[in-house]
Amino acid sequence: MKIRVLSIGKTDNKNIQALLEDYKKRLSHYGPFEWVELADVKNVKNLSEAQQKQAEGQLVLKQLQASDQLILLDEKGKGLDSVAFSEYLQKKMNSGLKTLVFLIGGPYGFSPEVYGRANGKLSLSAMTFSHQMVRLFIIEQIYRAQTILRNEPYHHR
Repeated sequence: MKIRVLSIGKTDNKNIQALLEDYKKRLSHYGPFEWVELADVKNVKNLSEAQQKQAEGQLVLKQLQASDQLILLDEKGKGLDSVAFSEYLQKKMNSGLKTLVFLIGGPYGFSPEVYGRANGKLSLSAMTFSHQMVRLFIIEQIYRAQTILRNEPYHHR
């Protein structure tokens, strides 16, 4: 199963970029993994919140195949601890799913069309984090899940 992470916008923080690259490299040992940064919507100053979500949603939906399973990283999603998340990934892998896509939305969340296309929602925390930090949290948790599934020493129980 291929795991993809879609994120709206790019990060210009060199430290975050370096950490993302490190985890991408680590994940390459566990199977297909792809990180896709979608360009920010242009002229957001002239758009309402709803229009911005709509424009971002169109960018996201163009990236998806019909067979992709889309999981939104959403504050109202289901919360899992790291072991439960690894079990969640294992179930997805065992199901024969071709591609699992995690989506990090823009600053205002997701459009109704994206919610309609989604196959599920996960929350990384009840707290609110910047979209830059969420990038690190999801890639680290995907890596952690892979190490848990292989009984590697990264995660301490």
